[in-house]
Amino acid sequence: MFATVLSRMIYIYSDGKLCETDSLMQALKPEKEELRGQRPVISAVGAGGKTTTLHRLADEYVCAGIPVIVTTTTHIMREDREEFLSGFSEEKIRRQLQKIGQVWVGEPASCGKLGRLADTDLEKILQWEIPVLIEADGARRLPAKVPAKHEPVILPCTTYVLSVYGLDSIGQKIEDVVFRHELAEKLLNKKKNECVSAEDIAILASSVYGGRKGCPEKAGYTVVLNKADNETRKRTALAVCRALEDRKIRQVIVTGRQES
Repeated sequence: MFATVLSRMIYIYSDGKLCETDSLMQALKPEKEELRGQRPVISAVGAGGKTTTLHRLADEYVCAGIPVIVTTTTHIMREDREEFLSGFSEEKIRRQLQKIGQVWVGEPASCGKLGRLADTDLEKILQWEIPVLIEADGARRLPAKVPAKHEPVILPCTTYVLSVYGLDSIGQKIEDVVFRHELAEKLLNKKKNECVSAEDIAILASSVYGGRKGCPEKAGYTVVLNKADNETRKRTALAVCRALEDRKIRQVIVTGRQES
């Protein structure tokens, strides 16, 4: 008996359909920033797979031979992996970058998390000429979110904002799958026991009170729809993409796992 292998599929929305692509880097094209003399600073906000998305993107940078730093302006779970560093040490960061190509770093925080670095340390990292990936929001592991007044925490130097949503939220009750559901009720004009629709995700992702909240004016904005793990979810993702296009948002990435 052979083990089932799950591979991650990545699609971009183009000409009304989902087109498979090789990588998140190919979908985002962050090298455009480098041609303008800006190294990418990519902030992930929202819910439904921010950390997974940043892991994939960091691994792609390493495979391309480009060192990358991942940090947070809020909190991120510390994992038992050598690339995770608790506390700022320029010497340790540079050593790990040379050894494995990526570092995830933050200040020690409660419950096994890493928190935001001191402003002076964060500024040092941002002065290095390498890509910086930032988890800039929290959602308590729920697949969708509406940000509170103090959220998200996006740095002004951010060149890309990835607004992340889990497709598993669709068809579920708002109160069960949306972090800060009371804000979602107001934004969507729905009750907490009503179900999330594809149209609702498009409303949240396109709103300056939702996914676009705090996005710097010159930063690229991309919606990421995760967990398109079967044909039904892919059709749902396509419905969200078309609803987003109606709202003038055309840069959408869809990811999912496929058995092989």
